Amino acid sequence: MTPIATPRRYLMCRPTHFAVTYRINPWMDPTAPYDNALAVSQWENLRQTFLDLGHTVELIDPLPGLPDMVFAANGATVVDGKVLAVQFRDAERADEAPAYAAWFAGSGFEVFESKHTNEGEGDILLAGDVLLAGTGFRTAHAAHAQTQEVFGRPVITLQLVDPAYYHLDTALCVLDERNVAYLPSAFSPGSQAVLRRLFPDAVIATPADAEVLGLNAVSDGRTVVLPVQATALNAALRERGYQTVGVDVSELRKAGGGPKCCTLEVRS
Repeated sequence: MTPIATPRRYLMCRPTHFAVTYRINPWMDPTAPYDNALAVSQWENLRQTFLDLGHTVELIDPLPGLPDMVFAANGATVVDGKVLAVQFRDAERADEAPAYAAWFAGSGFEVFESKHTNEGEGDILLAGDVLLAGTGFRTAHAAHAQTQEVFGRPVITLQLVDPAYYHLDTALCVLDERNVAYLPSAFSPGSQAVLRRLFPDAVIATPADAEVLGLNAVSDGRTVVLPVQATALNAALRERGYQTVGVDVSELRKAGGGPKCCTLEVRS
């Protein structure tokens, strides 16, 4: 079947205060140099890419002292006009949660307070009628039950086992309502079996592409925006009939983020 695109609404946060000054994931090295201006430029290109594809991009104001607020995907999960707010594992990001909750409340959404550690679309991804939910490093397993109660959709728990892929959206990308791309080794054996059963025709990523956060991609059902460095994944997606747009967000990768991390889908 020919992939079909649907217009999307995204929330993003300009990396005005981007920095790597602490370490809360294996990608971060506070002793290494980073370039704030380059991060902003790369982010602006990503935002323009979404606009050029016909999507709507809204912005939340960045707050001083929150260098990871650019990673908007962690700010909430939004399905059917309902918003499940977040609760970060790490104190360094805690103040992002109320900022995102306030934005959604101010925009007229029904917001549900998170009862457990839950890092939004970093670990909760809508795939057709079900929600794929990661656990193991950030989002607590108990949060999956609340996710199901809030959204009234089946939740499939997936156990992450590789610290490099600490969020589900670093190890799996939802391509459309029927299919995904993922890195098998990032998941436990049981979760690999679940993914094979759910998505027998999935695109399997190479370790090399995962290592450049190639799976931290954004798809509108037809066009996949992914890191330009993920060359094999790019080719595999094109072979399946998807269009691709490569973007360079390598400066943001120094904090463990890619295109998807910067992009929270707002589903009314």
